[in-house]
Amino acid sequence: MICETTIPWAGVGVLLPSRLALGRLRLRLCSLCALAMLWPLFVMAQVPPVKVGDSLVQPAVPPFEIRLNAPESVRQVLQKHLELERFRALPDLTGSELSRLIQEAPKNIKELVATLGYFSPVIQVDILPASDPLARPTVKLEVDPGEPTRVALLEIVMTQGSDTSVKSEMRRKEIEDQWSLVEGAQFTQTDWTEAKDKALRQLVSHRFPAGRIASSEVDIDTERHTAHLKLSLETGAIYRYGALVIAGTSRYSKELVTNLAQLPTGSEYDQSALVQAQQRLLDSGYFDSAQVTLDLKGNPQEAPIRIHVVEAPLQKMVLGIGASTDSGARLSATHSYHQLPGIRWRAVSKLSIDRDIQSIGSEFTSQPDTDHWQWAGSAQFQTQRVGSFDVASQRLRSGRAQTGVVSDQNYYLQYDRARAATSDLLQSDVAESLSFNYAYTLRHFDSVPFPSSGWGLGLEVGGGSTFGASQDPYGRVMARAQAYVPYGVARAGRLALRAQMGAVLAAQDAGIPSTQLFVTGGDTSVRGFGRGEIGLDLPGTLVTAGRYLAVGSAEWQRPWVDKGVVTEWESAVFVDAGAVANTPHELQPRFGLGAGVRWKSPVGPLQIDLAYGAPRGHLHLHMNLGFTF
Repeated sequence: MICETTIPWAGVGVLLPSRLALGRLRLRLCSLCALAMLWPLFVMAQVPPVKVGDSLVQPAVPPFEIRLNAPESVRQVLQKHLELERFRALPDLTGSELSRLIQEAPKNIKELVATLGYFSPVIQVDILPASDPLARPTVKLEVDPGEPTRVALLEIVMTQGSDTSVKSEMRRKEIEDQWSLVEGAQFTQTDWTEAKDKALRQLVSHRFPAGRIASSEVDIDTERHTAHLKLSLETGAIYRYGALVIAGTSRYSKELVTNLAQLPTGSEYDQSALVQAQQRLLDSGYFDSAQVTLDLKGNPQEAPIRIHVVEAPLQKMVLGIGASTDSGARLSATHSYHQLPGIRWRAVSKLSIDRDIQSIGSEFTSQPDTDHWQWAGSAQFQTQRVGSFDVASQRLRSGRAQTGVVSDQNYYLQYDRARAATSDLLQSDVAESLSFNYAYTLRHFDSVPFPSSGWGLGLEVGGGSTFGASQDPYGRVMARAQAYVPYGVARAGRLALRAQMGAVLAAQDAGIPSTQLFVTGGDTSVRGFGRGEIGLDLPGTLVTAGRYLAVGSAEWQRPWVDKGVVTEWESAVFVDAGAVANTPHELQPRFGLGAGVRWKSPVGPLQIDLAYGAPRGHLHLHMNLGFTF
C-alpha cells in the first residue's frame, strides 16, 4: 500500500510518495537505467564479431541503407567501388558528410560506369526517410547506363627509328591481328588496359626488349557511342645476343652450360629462347636452379647474356611414390651420378614398380657437344602387362641423340628379347630381334606445358631382323601428330586433335618380340578402356599385341570464366577411337566418349576424365599429369 499526498505546484499536480514508495521507485529507476545501459551491448551481441589479428572487433552498424537499381552488367562494379558503399560503414558519419556523399554520388557513378563503356548514363538519387525513429534512412540509386560504347576504329603505330625492315612491319601486323579489343567490341577500361599490356608483351618478346608504350589515346564520341583507339609503340633498338657471362659453376664446366643453353652469338633477341634455355639447364639435371637474363645496358648489337646457376650435387637419390588410373600405385627409386670419373658421362639408374610394370635399368649419356649431340647407351629389364599376358623383356640400346629448341632426333641400335605375340595360346616362344632405328620430333606449340595453339609431329622408322630359331627381316614405322586449333579469342575454347598410326611389316610367321608390336587404351590413348585393353583379340576375353595400330582423338576444351576472368580450370568433352589388328583391313575401332576437367597446376596440366568405352560398355576414370610430345 502506497500513501500519496497531493500538493499543488505551478498548476501541475505532483504526487509525492512516502519513504517506502520512494525506495521502490528508486529501485525501479535503477533497474531501468541498467537495462538502458546494457541494451546496446545486447544488440551488439546479436551481431557476430569479426576477428582481426588476435582480437575480436564488433562490426559497425551502417548509419544508412542503400537501394541500388541497375543492370547486372554495372551493379557489381558499383557495389564494389561506390563511395557511398565504402563510407556507409563508418559509425561516426555526420549528416554533413552524408549530404556531401549524396551530392557527389552522380559524379562518382558516372566515372565508374564510364570504365565499363557507358558514357551517357541517366542517374537519379533519392533519400527515403526512415519509417520510424529506430529505422535507418535509405539512399535510393536509379542507374540507367544507356547504350554501351563500342570500338569503331583501331590504330596501332610503331616508331621504328632507323629500322624499316619487313620484320618490324610483320611484328606490327602481328600485334594488330592479335589485338583483343577488336572493332565492334564493347569498350571497357579493363579491356583497354589488358589489350595495351598484351601488345607491349608481344613487342618486347622478340627483337625489341627495350620497347615501350609511347602514348595511348581513346577518343569517345558520346553521340554515336563509339570509341577510336590509338596506340603508339616505341620499339627502341634491335638487340642481338652477345657473349655468355656464366656464374655459379665449379664442378661442371662452363662449356656444358654453353652447350645446354643453345644461344648462338649474333642471333636476334627472343624472349622464348631465353626461357627455353633456362628450362634446358634445369631439365638437364646438372643444376638445381638457373637464371638466364639479357643485359640491356650494353651494346644492343652485342648484348651480354647473364646465366647464373646453382649446381646439383654430384650424386642424387630420389624416392618417388605416385598413382595413376592406368596402373594403380607406383613406387620408384632413381640414382643419378652426374659426372662419372674419367669420362664425365652421366649415369641414371631407376627402379620402378606398379601394378602392371616392374622395371630396372640404367642409362649412360655423354655431355652435349657444340652441335647438341649426345652419345647414349642403356639397358633395361622389365616385366609388363602386354594385353592379357605378363611379358618379361630385356632391351639394350646404343646411339646418339640431339635435343633442339623445336626438334629432336635420335638414331640407335637396339636389341630386344621378349615373348612372341601369337594367336596360339599354347605357344610361348621367346623372340629376339636386332634393329636400327631413327626417330624425329618436330614441335611448334605456342606455350609448353600449357599449349593453346600449335602442332607437333613425330616419326619413328626402323628395320632389322629376328634371330634365334629363325631369321626374318622386318620393318617398323610409327607416326604421331597433335594439334591445338583455337576458336576466336582465348576464352572461347579450342579443338585438340590427336592421331597415331603404327605398322610392323614382316612375314606372317615371323617371331616378333611383343614389345615391338602394339596395344592401346588408357589415359593418353583411348579413354574408356584400361591401358593395353585394346589389342588383338584371342579366344575368350584375352588380348595380345598386334602388328597394326590406329588411334584418333578429338577434344573440345573451354576455359572456365569467373566474373569475366579466365581461370586456371577448363572443361572438356571428347571422343577417342582406336584399333589394333594383324592386317589393315581387320582394324575395327573401339570408341571412348566422355567429359572431364583440366587444371593448370604448378607442376603441369592435370586432366581428370570420365569416359565410356564402347562397345564393351564400361565407365573408366582417367587422370593424367603433364604434357609431353
